[in-house]
Amino acid sequence: MNWIAIGEISDIPLRGARCVKTPIGKIAVFRTAENEVFAIEDHCPHKGGPLSQGIVHGNAVTCPLHNWVISLETGKALGADEGAVRTIPVKNDNGALSIALENLTLAAAE
Repeated sequence: MNWIAIGEISDIPLRGARCVKTPIGKIAVFRTAENEVFAIEDHCPHKGGPLSQGIVHGNAVTCPLHNWVISLETGKALGADEGAVRTIPVKNDNGALSIALENLTLAAAE
């Protein structure tokens, strides 16, 4: 798998996010309170809200527009809501973050 460097874990505040522009659109990279890192598409499956601006709690993010809760692990809406966003593999190598390039290339071809 090819990886593309996107920065350092210290670039993302605890329980926060940063965006990365890719051929398939913006990817939101999240850092949880436990220093886990996840990457998902930066749009809520409900109305396209910017998930990167949402509130991170545990391994989920709440959309700032309509309070949908999205799993950072699976990209699926939690609770009674239905829908999902694409998840992107992330690698944390001693604080240096990378995302999987193949996933982005395949997604752009769909």
